[in-house]
Amino acid sequence: MSLRKQFITRMLLILIMISILSGAIQGYILYLKINDDSKQQALIMAHSIEQGINETDLASKNIEHQIDLKLELHAKRIGDRLQGRQLANITSDDLVKLRDEIGVTGITLIAQQDNDYVNIRSTDPKDVGFGWKKVSPEAVASYEVILKDGKIPKDKVSYSADGIFTLFSAQSGSHTDKPQFFKYSYYHAPNTNYIINAYIESSEVYNFIQKVGTDTWIRNVLKENQYAKEIAILDPRVFADPSLGEKMYPPLKQVVNGEYLLRSDKDSAFLKQTTNQKPVETTYIEKINGHSLYKMFLPMDEGRVIYIALDYKKLSAPLYKYSFILITSGFISLLALFMLTANFFNKIYRNIQQIIIQIKKLESGDLTAKSSVTDGGGELSDLSDSTNKMANTLNQLLTDTHEKATKTDRLSVLLENEANQSVEKVFTMSMETTSNARDSIEEIYVFLSQVEEQLQSQSDNPKAKVILDKMDMMRSMADQRVHTTTEMTITLSDLFKSLHGQSSELSELSNSLLNQLAKFKLAR
Repeated sequence: MSLRKQFITRMLLILIMISILSGAIQGYILYLKINDDSKQQALIMAHSIEQGINETDLASKNIEHQIDLKLELHAKRIGDRLQGRQLANITSDDLVKLRDEIGVTGITLIAQQDNDYVNIRSTDPKDVGFGWKKVSPEAVASYEVILKDGKIPKDKVSYSADGIFTLFSAQSGSHTDKPQFFKYSYYHAPNTNYIINAYIESSEVYNFIQKVGTDTWIRNVLKENQYAKEIAILDPRVFADPSLGEKMYPPLKQVVNGEYLLRSDKDSAFLKQTTNQKPVETTYIEKINGHSLYKMFLPMDEGRVIYIALDYKKLSAPLYKYSFILITSGFISLLALFMLTANFFNKIYRNIQQIIIQIKKLESGDLTAKSSVTDGGGELSDLSDSTNKMANTLNQLLTDTHEKATKTDRLSVLLENEANQSVEKVFTMSMETTSNARDSIEEIYVFLSQVEEQLQSQSDNPKAKVILDKMDMMRSMADQRVHTTTEMTITLSDLFKSLHGQSSELSELSNSLLNQLAKFKLAR
């Protein structure tokens, strides 16, 4: 695999790895962000509803307390009007007159009979003869306490004093068209053996709650918050024991306020579990009927739980959109960086390839090879210029060498020819000179012999004797001259032979150099 393919492949793999890693990290951070935002949204709504419930409960308790005081006053007035009479002296008509006079809804007298507490007299004939022991043992215990002028614990009733207690407002089971609530007071008048049960209609609390109560708060929150699907106040006790919801009073229901339609088995299991341990804030994501929901269960006082279901898909859509834009822009940026890097590397790679091709041509002997690299005066451009200059320098050097080798070869050939001719000429001249010298020396020897013969005949002549003495010296000098001439001719002949050999060797060297230079491609 080429360097360019390796680089592009590695860059592409790095790009993919960075994209996957970045997407995974952003996805995880987005998941945490969505859950945190969902939790914050749910907590804001839950605290808003809880605050509304607390404010409504406080106001409704104040209203109910005023009704308690009013009902206490009515019960004591009834006791005063009865003037301590015994049950046998009181008729139902008397109770009806007192009801109309005092302005209560109804009056019932309860007394002990056959180990039970029974309604003896009442403004409503249907209530007469009703026994409480089988229906409400708690009520029987309460009657026994106030008959002794005792006091019922306040956590069990709406109002309590010595010999009297008032129950919380209870809904009438006989009015199904429109909910009606009644307030029941139980009073033991001094010196009597019966309990006065006076009750009045108390729809004020119900009407107040309808206007500014929990359901109104829930409706307002659902209206104002686009992400809320359901909000409800739940009673886990009824989920754990459904029989508690069958009692008329207290009115225990699974859904105390709001709507709880998107329920699941997981919800029921959690709500049942909270009755056995201290409830804690719980959140999870669940799909029900095609809806992706973020559910929160926030514990309240009195064992109730605030339930909130948010549209998780709608809540997370803006963040997913933002994340998609962020991931897309990041991927595009990485892709642009990859393309720019790949293009930059390709440009460098092409320039390097030009220099490599040039160097390979130089290796093969083509000194005319050039590379043209333009990278804005960078290192590769400098390298290309240096390589071109080196090629030019080598080309010029070898061109000059080739020219000089050619000239040397030409001169060596001429020198060899001339040396060859000079050797022949010198040899001829040497032979001729040697032959002439020998002929001359012989003639000189003959002449000297003749002179010597003449002078020997004149032995008395002193001059003749001097000349005879010099005759040997003349012969010796003549021999030496002939010998010297011969040696000079031979030496000169050897010199020209040596010159001929050296010119031949020089010619071979120049031819070898030209053959070596022929391997290079040179600019002419």
